[in-house]
Amino acid sequence: MNDKPLMPKATAVWLVENTKISFKQIADFCDLHELEIKGIADGDVARGIKAYNPILAGQLTREEIEECSKDNNKSLVLNKKTLDIKSEKKVNKYVPLSKRQDRPEAILWLTKNYPQLSDGQIVKLVGSTKNTVSSIRNKKYWNTSNLTPKDPVVFNFCSEADIKKAVDKSDRKIARKKKEAEKENKNIEDQRKTNQNNEI
Repeated sequence: MNDKPLMPKATAVWLVENTKISFKQIADFCDLHELEIKGIADGDVARGIKAYNPILAGQLTREEIEECSKDNNKSLVLNKKTLDIKSEKKVNKYVPLSKRQDRPEAILWLTKNYPQLSDGQIVKLVGSTKNTVSSIRNKKYWNTSNLTPKDPVVFNFCSEADIKKAVDKSDRKIARKKKEAEKENKNIEDQRKTNQNNEI
């Protein structure tokens, strides 16, 4: 594309962390290579770069992002009006953290309220990356000190039913492992008693 957003790499970081748009769509919009976007998602590229919200910057609308999330063949279109001098001054002003970190805060909420959920399950629930989930869970996320746990249902990342289904699945897995461990311990104890009887 001829036009690219302000702070394209930072914008790509935000789109990776906060949307379900494909790597190709993000790459095309930010004028970056698709492999760079994959690297951002894996945590290998753009480490330390603060995410830049293109919605608050006026470069994209939430409606357009939602449409592109549903159709991988649809391309994100930059709002060119944001590229004039007045708009550039406007988008460079401070963006409240509460408005640009909904997804990380939703992840924090899930790790605190349902620690049994795996990183993979949380990724599916909120559409983030394992690297981001792991860093938030282990308090290594770049902005951990400013995060406040918030219910992902409020942000429409997932439904209560989705969370319940994931939790039930995780609980069943934990219960199964516990049962297997108890069975193993019982076998060991039975074997110990058998050996003692044989010695007598």
